[in-house]
Amino acid sequence: MRGNHAMQKAVVCGAGGFIGSHLVKRLKAEGFWVRGVDVKLPEFSASEADDFQLLDLRDAANCMQALSLKNGPPHIVFQLAADMGGMGFIHAAECDILHNSMLINVHMVDTAARMGVPRYFFSSSVCVYRDMKPEDPEIDEEGAYPALPDNEYGWEKLYSERMLLAFARKYGMQARIARFQNCYGPEGTWTGGREKAPAAICRKVALAKDGEEIEIWGDGSAIRSYTYVDDMVDGIYRLAMSDLEGPINIGSPQYITVRELVATVAQVAGKVIRIKSIPGPVGVQSRAFSNARIESLGWKARFGILDGLAQTYPWVAEQATGHLR
Repeated sequence: MRGNHAMQKAVVCGAGGFIGSHLVKRLKAEGFWVRGVDVKLPEFSASEADDFQLLDLRDAANCMQALSLKNGPPHIVFQLAADMGGMGFIHAAECDILHNSMLINVHMVDTAARMGVPRYFFSSSVCVYRDMKPEDPEIDEEGAYPALPDNEYGWEKLYSERMLLAFARKYGMQARIARFQNCYGPEGTWTGGREKAPAAICRKVALAKDGEEIEIWGDGSAIRSYTYVDDMVDGIYRLAMSDLEGPINIGSPQYITVRELVATVAQVAGKVIRIKSIPGPVGVQSRAFSNARIESLGWKARFGILDGLAQTYPWVAEQATGHLR
């Protein structure tokens, strides 16, 4: 799939973020000319984008600037820009998420459609689905309806999906929608309140001594799937270049509890770690989704949780312990 897009141009919105910065690298490797757009530059390494614009996409004029290239609109827009974070942030900042992310998506979709952008990728989330029980069978993309997301972040994503599909129908724009499961890996947010569970656990284990205790929210029985960033970016690219329409789940088929996540991080770190449960936002009880549609494109998760954490933990540990020096 490499080397076939030397003359094509892509705009990656959210290119200063974790997944967006990794996506820019993949697109460059595939031969695209890439403009990155975000309110911030990547935190941990320089962007590989050909052009990077610092723009607040909540403003319609900035969306127009982001998509205005010399020889017409980009061939594809990757819209990953959002106000988001881990479960603690999702529950504490629901008004900010609804306000900021909706403004970005309303203006970006409208601008891209009216400018004649031929293809538009949107990063949605499995948070659009209802709460599940551990014994429930996996559900496919149609399982998002009747709609009952567990949090406002999920409701915002679901509305943004529908808005994109409506504009795509009216303007003839090809829409590609990925519902992400939890993504982790090097160069992801690892502290400050927006980090997700894998990075948070890696940080806590790195800062703990062998045999010490770390805190987790709830009893650790919540079941999740964690997708390594290289697998996520591969799924994004394959979907964006495909003819698959409608929302598509992208996530590792390996489901584990939070306690199992802690145990795996401890294994990678070579430490014995004890768990202390404290009150906090846990989210849904369980997740179980079909990846059949993305797998129909030849995609398959290459990193199990042990392999992915073996890449992620040393990086987080270096960040965390380096801050103590």
